[in-house]
Amino acid sequence: MHAAAHRRDPARTSATCAAILNLLLPHRRAAEPDRDTGGAADSGLESITDFPRQLDRLAHFVDRDEPVVFTLPAFPCKSPNPNKVLGRLPDEGERLSLAFLDRLCASIARIHPPGARMLICSDGHVFADLVHVPDSHIDAYTDELRAIVVRDDLRHLGVFDLRDVRDEPRGVGGEDTHEGKRAWLHARHAPSVARLRAQMRADEDTLRLYRGITRFLFEDAVDFPGTRSALQRDCRTRAYGVIQRSRAWSDLIAEHHPDALRLSIHPQRRGAEKFGIRLLDAPDVWATPWHTTVLHRADGRPHLLHRADAARLGVLVHRDGRPSHYRQESGGRP
Repeated sequence: MHAAAHRRDPARTSATCAAILNLLLPHRRAAEPDRDTGGAADSGLESITDFPRQLDRLAHFVDRDEPVVFTLPAFPCKSPNPNKVLGRLPDEGERLSLAFLDRLCASIARIHPPGARMLICSDGHVFADLVHVPDSHIDAYTDELRAIVVRDDLRHLGVFDLRDVRDEPRGVGGEDTHEGKRAWLHARHAPSVARLRAQMRADEDTLRLYRGITRFLFEDAVDFPGTRSALQRDCRTRAYGVIQRSRAWSDLIAEHHPDALRLSIHPQRRGAEKFGIRLLDAPDVWATPWHTTVLHRADGRPHLLHRADAARLGVLVHRDGRPSHYRQESGGRP
């Protein structure tokens, strides 16, 4: 039967979209200064009318009685800085975050029976040369993400990475290798550095993103042979490359999934094309599971901290023979 035969009336579509958006709002990662917090947001301060693009995307699926599709570029690889993370493979942070995203999709099914599906667009290979993480480490990280999805029965999630891109022309930047695919992606989709610099002069959010990425690259640097000022210059240069590749990866994802509601782990303003989403509580709005370690507080709530900080506050817990997270003993303070 043609999809139009299933279309709901506008009032019902609008109500369903509003209900779905209200599920997302408490987890919004906001760029507005008054809401720049790593903790739980007060969704009562938000209005769904501030998010017309997201309502439009939701209506596309709701009106057709189709599953809502989300895309989330995220989960690239673990930071190479051992003071921030426990190792190279996904651990409690990724496991809890993936479970949260799966529950979010499941909750949508109670409002919209066709449900929802989220595609995790793992972008580690997109940035590997810029963040100084070997492709072999990223392969292992992403393979473990896929294993968690299967092992924990996260049936609303899928994982997509640069290895799944098969339609690029051979011979551009090399053979069918990570290096060749990065070169092809950059050549096809990346904006110029001059364009990014112009955007930073005109747009505070782009400047904040550049500064945030520069900070991450500086913090993640290990065994840099030069001076601190030389490292800062190097990180600023690589930050442009990271943003170029990020934009290129987003454009490629949009080509593959043009109707999807686009999520981001970076803070986003109301009305932006992407909806910023917070995976776990953290004192820093930029914190992610792959740049931090989980501390389970005495009250049971997970908290993202640098490994060195979590180690001072809790005891190390292993899972499946590997370091997983820290657990705070009763009476401690994060």
